[in-house]
Amino acid sequence: MVRHDTFTISRHLDVPPEKVFTAFADTAMRRRWFRLPGSGAVYEHDFRVGGGETARSTYTGLDTAPERLEYRSRYIDIAGTHRIVYGYEAIVDGELRWTSLVTVRLETETDGTRLEWNEQVTFLRYEGDGSVDLAHLRGASVLRLNGLDAVLQPTTPRSVNSSPR
Repeated sequence: MVRHDTFTISRHLDVPPEKVFTAFADTAMRRRWFRLPGSGAVYEHDFRVGGGETARSTYTGLDTAPERLEYRSRYIDIAGTHRIVYGYEAIVDGELRWTSLVTVRLETETDGTRLEWNEQVTFLRYEGDGSVDLAHLRGASVLRLNGLDAVLQPTTPRSVNSSPR
């Protein structure tokens, strides 16, 4: 049996849409906010329609056996700097757990960008009725977007104390 769910996360970011788009497109910048949990992570990223991303890591929780995590995505549509559509698969210990279609919309606001993350997920393997799995996935997406927001914040230089000692 499968379970289908959809969720949307909206948030305001204090930078223009072009800068948010760059955080998705630029691999070095993306590595600062998009990460799999665990150790030994390996990433490959090809930001173009038909390209995608793969990521692998090993996660060990408290009192649990290590899990091999794998993420595989493919970009379906990239519309200027205002829309990214991609599909991805989440694999744990070689077993496909869920697949999702994600639409990221970036809209100009007076003082920045409105980001809307819409995810349509199909859980192929889940615990109980699947509600915990959905909460986990939504929570992980919120944390990822928190990381994106942190990366986009302007850095303020440290003040240097120039008074003699």
